[in-house]
Amino acid sequence: MPSEKMLMNGSQVVGEAAVRAGCRYYFGYPITPQNELPEYLSARMLEVGGTFIQAESEVASINMVLGASVAGGRTMTSSSSPGVSLKQEGISYMAGQELPAVIINMMRGGPGLGNIAPSAADYFQATRGGAHGDYRTPVLAPAGCQELADLTSVAFDIADQYRTPVLLLGDGLMGQVMEPVIFPDFMELEDLPKKDYILDGCKGRPPRALFSMLLQDGQLHKHNLHLQEKYDQITANELRWETKVQDDDDMIIVAYGSAARIAESAIEELKAEGLNIGLFRPITLWPYPMAALRELASNVSKVAVFELNMGQMVEDVVLSVGDRAEINFYGVPGGLIPTPADVADFLRSAAKGDGKIGRRINI
Repeated sequence: MPSEKMLMNGSQVVGEAAVRAGCRYYFGYPITPQNELPEYLSARMLEVGGTFIQAESEVASINMVLGASVAGGRTMTSSSSPGVSLKQEGISYMAGQELPAVIINMMRGGPGLGNIAPSAADYFQATRGGAHGDYRTPVLAPAGCQELADLTSVAFDIADQYRTPVLLLGDGLMGQVMEPVIFPDFMELEDLPKKDYILDGCKGRPPRALFSMLLQDGQLHKHNLHLQEKYDQITANELRWETKVQDDDDMIIVAYGSAARIAESAIEELKAEGLNIGLFRPITLWPYPMAALRELASNVSKVAVFELNMGQMVEDVVLSVGDRAEINFYGVPGGLIPTPADVADFLRSAAKGDGKIGRRINI
């Protein structure tokens, strides 16, 4: 029988979904607007025999995640924008050491300290690798509480399958809103993927070393080539997106996360006016579903891009679409949330080509 629906806010949803996915190790440091997540897990981990530690800093927490992953546990940390910035060195080390973990970012306004209002300005940080070196991390972008639950489980599976950190990118709005959710069933710990690379040697057993990041004499070169082969596999196998497009649509709007929810409401408003507009929502921000968007763009005259920032994903849209369609962009920075009416005004302006709202991207 399917599970009953539970009414929870988005941050709590992630915590419960992580526990059900077999996560038993959480390390974090408080920061608004995701504090409900560690608060929830501080009690929940005790109920399932897990470990919860409020570390002394974001830097400490990501290194605790690294240690738990070395020992073979399903492990997670969470934060919001400036806190994730502090975790970047540890994420780079985990990518280099091929250690699985899930990192949650409920984004807030920036740059710098910014504010605690919802934003989506960490796209570059998440999709380009926010620290040093040739590495990438898969990035999943849910658009509501149900997807927060579903994609948290997916994130752990991808992390284990490819031995990589995985980022789940939400925002302050998504983390605070309450919606009914059906959770996946509990995973039995004995059914989790077996890991033959973990550090498990101790007195009375043969020591098993992991590997060192002090790679020399061409080893680093070979290791980076190996990592790239893995990233190519992820790109081939893990693309996710959603389309709501009809054959008679003249324009498509590209948006992710909470922005996509706002865009959907704007589209409904415009349908009553006879404007036919479809929606393309990337769910994996890296790897980005370029081929799918490219195909859709070949069938419309205009592509609109809406983001809760001043223009970050739009670069991937340009790479995908090229000159196949006119591209218009509308972004709202600094933690302000536009209404569906605001986005509808942008789409009307893009359809007319009057340039009153947003801007046309010249290629």
